Amino acid sequence: QVQLVESGGGSVQAGGSLRLSCAAYGYFWSLYYMAWFRQAPGKEREGVAGIDGNGKSNYADSVKGRFTISKDNAKNTLYLQMNSLKPEDTAVYYCAVRRVTIAAMEPADFAYWGQGTQVTVSS
Repeated sequence: QVQLVESGGGSVQAGGSLRLSCAAYGYFWSLYYMAWFRQAPGKEREGVAGIDGNGKSNYADSVKGRFTISKDNAKNTLYLQMNSLKPEDTAVYYCAVRRVTIAAMEPADFAYWGQGTQVTVSS
């Protein structure tokens, strides 16, 4: 059974940084496509960043140059380093895994989800 557990959320002021972690259990996760999503109150869940089994990453335009997705295969952990945070980055952040290696950034394409971690950025 696949289990994803996020951590690292919190409250910061604009311009600050946070690093989110997602520990993966129960499968050969390094072979599949993994991503971070976020959902702000009253808004749809949106893709933030994704990474494939070879380490190739892609990002939403809104976070390019500020966020970095990475993974540690030895620790079975996915990360999202978030710098230069803005109030509009406030949301619940989720990690997710596809059961294939092909990149995607639509929530419906992902089979497994973590429980989410809150990120709040104040101005």
